[in-house]
Amino acid sequence: MLPVVALVGRPNVGKSTLFNVLTRTRDALVADQPGLTRDRHYGVCHLGDRPFVVVDTGGLSGEDEGMDALTARQVQLAVEEATVVVFVTDARAGLTALDRDILTDLRKRGKPLIVGVNKTDGLDEQTSLADFAALGIATQVPLAASHGRGVDGLLTAIAPHLPTDDDAGEPAAAEAEQGIRVAIVGRPNVGKSTLVNRLLGEDRVVVSDVAGTTRDSIRVPIERDGKQYTLIDTAGVRRRARVEEAIEKFSVIKTLQSIAAAQVVVLLLDAGEGVSEQDATLIGHVLNEARALVVVANKWDNLTKYQREQCEKSLERRLDFVAWAERVFISAKHGSGLRELMKAIDRAHASATRQFSSSELNRAIETAYEAYQPPLVRGHAPKLRYAHPGGTNPPTIVIHGSRTKHLADSYRRYLENFFRKRFKLVGTPLRLEFRDGENPFAGRRNELTEGQQRKRQRMIRNAKKR
Repeated sequence: MLPVVALVGRPNVGKSTLFNVLTRTRDALVADQPGLTRDRHYGVCHLGDRPFVVVDTGGLSGEDEGMDALTARQVQLAVEEATVVVFVTDARAGLTALDRDILTDLRKRGKPLIVGVNKTDGLDEQTSLADFAALGIATQVPLAASHGRGVDGLLTAIAPHLPTDDDAGEPAAAEAEQGIRVAIVGRPNVGKSTLVNRLLGEDRVVVSDVAGTTRDSIRVPIERDGKQYTLIDTAGVRRRARVEEAIEKFSVIKTLQSIAAAQVVVLLLDAGEGVSEQDATLIGHVLNEARALVVVANKWDNLTKYQREQCEKSLERRLDFVAWAERVFISAKHGSGLRELMKAIDRAHASATRQFSSSELNRAIETAYEAYQPPLVRGHAPKLRYAHPGGTNPPTIVIHGSRTKHLADSYRRYLENFFRKRFKLVGTPLRLEFRDGENPFAGRRNELTEGQQRKRQRMIRNAKKR
């Protein structure tokens, strides 16, 4: 495992900005608004001689109730696993009573402490550092995270506290992105974070009854039944007309980016509410990215037998345009149905990454053509000559023939269903590409020889005599 460096401090002191600078990413949402970050956000810093994991945490407000208490619990977990703690402060606000309280609690943890005095741009660095000398921490580093200044000094201060064992180098950093990437998406308050915590068996992300608790897209590696996965917990997506705050707009963008980065998308919906227009819209985004899909109805344990029957009928009726997607019924709160969910994810990923050979595709297209030929177009039947694979995720089949542009939509659907049934493809879209063969005589004029011209003239004279 790589060593861990946790960024801790009050709200709105620049922890997320510093996280993005250290990891050279834009993974953490940044805004001039306190309390934006709530979950632990992990990334890897490769800037120094020794790579390490950086943990962005939520701001500590000193409150012991509601969302602040849940955020504080996530900060405590980050500090417990950290090798070094960087206590980020605000040079413009100066030393506050809350800073002293946070530092008192951090000292009890017994972790190496570094004070990062942020927002020193435009200020005298020595004067800014003098304010925080009363904390009694020997290592203080002036920072201007928004401009990327002071990062070298911070890396120099962190380096002596990192273990020198080289055995836990790069492989551990790559381990976080191994396995199947699974994005869990849905409307707010349908249980996405609860499902992630249940699969992990720990309180990895903040869970609350308040809709919109998750704002960032949090990636969590997990091993289950000997297989590696990377779960991506995303923010809930509401209808566009209801999205007013800029923060929520950025959260939605992060969710859509997570769909594009995933290999399998789990659409989580509330079984008691059925399929809404917003759920169908989210499926549309999944189809645009051509990602494998598993539809999961959560809160199944709260329904009566009649309600369950109505939910199943609603899924069948409203989701007929993605009939190939498997449907799983679970209770994230109690953990029922999770084994079936993971099996459905495995099947969807296996289908999406299925490798075809040209020979089996040619046999399949020949069988499909003989079983049902396409309708005539202006007296001519389109011909399908041969097929070959065109890629995976989604599986793509390229079919060559003549007059393929005139194939009826119903015949295209017939071919898609035929391939799905023949190769047992579930949970993934299937892309068929049709290509017409080029006519080698196109654009060439048929020049008659002298003999052909004389024969043509004789035929014309005989026709006139008759």
